[in-house]
Amino acid sequence: MHKLLPGLTLAVVLLVGCATSPQTSSNADYDLILRHGTIYDGSGGQPFVGDVAVRGDKIAAVGNLGSARGKKEMDMRGLAVAPGFINMLSWATESLLHDGRSQSDIRQGVTLEVMGEGESMGPLNAAMRKDMIDSQGDLKFAVPWTTLGEYLHHLEKHGVSCNVASFVGATTVRIHEIGYADRPPTPAELQRMRALVRQAMEEGALGVGSSLIYAPAFYAKTDELIALCQEASKFGGMYISHLRSEANQFLEALDELLRIAREANIAAEIYHLKAAGQANWPKMDAAIQKVEAARAAGLRITADMYLYTAGATGLDAAMPPWVQEGGYNKWAERLKDPKIRERVRQEMITPTDKWESLYLAAGSPDKVLLVGFRNDQLKPLTGKTLAEVARLRGKSPEETAMDLVIEDGSRVGTVYFLMSEENVKKQIKLPWVAFDSDAGSLAPEGAFLKSNPHPRAYGNFARLLGKYVRDEKVVPLEEAVRRLTSFPAENLKIKQRGALQPGHFADVVVFDAANIQDHATYEKPHQYSTGVVHVFVNGTQVLKDGEHTGAKPGRVVRGPGWKRKS
Repeated sequence: MHKLLPGLTLAVVLLVGCATSPQTSSNADYDLILRHGTIYDGSGGQPFVGDVAVRGDKIAAVGNLGSARGKKEMDMRGLAVAPGFINMLSWATESLLHDGRSQSDIRQGVTLEVMGEGESMGPLNAAMRKDMIDSQGDLKFAVPWTTLGEYLHHLEKHGVSCNVASFVGATTVRIHEIGYADRPPTPAELQRMRALVRQAMEEGALGVGSSLIYAPAFYAKTDELIALCQEASKFGGMYISHLRSEANQFLEALDELLRIAREANIAAEIYHLKAAGQANWPKMDAAIQKVEAARAAGLRITADMYLYTAGATGLDAAMPPWVQEGGYNKWAERLKDPKIRERVRQEMITPTDKWESLYLAAGSPDKVLLVGFRNDQLKPLTGKTLAEVARLRGKSPEETAMDLVIEDGSRVGTVYFLMSEENVKKQIKLPWVAFDSDAGSLAPEGAFLKSNPHPRAYGNFARLLGKYVRDEKVVPLEEAVRRLTSFPAENLKIKQRGALQPGHFADVVVFDAANIQDHATYEKPHQYSTGVVHVFVNGTQVLKDGEHTGAKPGRVVRGPGWKRKS
């Protein structure tokens, strides 16, 4: 009996269900044939009705396969068949260790999670490994790895439904050698940092990732980043960055990325492209012009984005970087000093170009939503705004933010409402923009329910295909599929993925384009998207009729510098 998905027509479900016809003949041509689907092959070209055949873990044929036979055949009539989607900024680093099914993303057609926004899960030294264990919140996991390559191998061995890949974090490399100090590396430290990047690239890292508004990443100067990117460039890797500013210094921060790309001779991508804060919304046009001029001049510059007008990070993005030097413990200790508290309070309410204040960019504490606490006693505050909690406590929003950081033992998960809907649509139209969730891959159960994620964790990709493609017609479906598949695969120099082509790995998503829909909201984020019917990863079905099969065929996807060890 088929469980009807919300928004999925009964006719389509019955058609898919009753048309699945296993064939046991030993002389079948293929293991699986998906028949009569509307094929969006990832190229951006016009879709066509045809068949996709799978043999083992690879796509064997695409087109009209006529009398060819499969051990299993499924009728995809009325459904879209596309390559699996690539999430260009995933924070499933920990969620996959807790639950390898990758439910919230698999149910949106995501078959590759790309990690490493500034911080990566390796390389670790002994102190970093201890910190990773000590700072765990609701999700608990062992840390048996040291290098980034070992972490990725651990994920694959642990069992994941999606494929996984990662950049090496510039922040992680810095902490490995310098800790949380606000100073440049010595020449010897920089050489060791370069060596860590080389090692990560040989282990399969995609390049170097940075997140420059946060301490201690904020302390890194441009020359340091160029040096690390020069190492990644030798292996064909990419530089990808949360810019030093997406607000008051947005254009200057973009200039820094372009300089790094130019001087390190490296392709560069802007993480979650945005202009944050109403005063900065008009800067998006100038930013687009800068990127397009750089591309015309031969630089390989791209970007990615999520499909919401709010971002999600922590209360660290509301406070100056100097108070955070030395890591969380030093930060929390300083916030207990009355003189330091007053200085921090003043800086939190004073406009500045010296550091990135998302608190000021949001414009009001009513637009700062508290969503993730580590301390069980604070969890009842989940879903309240900073303004609401301040009123409850009878303190200013700034004092409340400082108190919460101290009490929670963490930076406190926070959503900031920052962007304009007009810019979101403008960015979606850009042919050089891919897509990301900037979130973990979760499930509405167990430990995941102890905090509220941004709704993008459950809805980003379905929101693109439903709201912006089908309903608002911002871009055609074939173009959206291209920028979810072959475009990021080519940018990352990933071979044999991102397209429905013979010889490519069989990462395939089948969805109902007429009904795909996101349902997660800021108030109720733990809601799956609907309309994705089937998902295959490396030829194995992980989603069947909208329900997870429990299969975990995911693999590590390695970058161009990977050196296989004999």
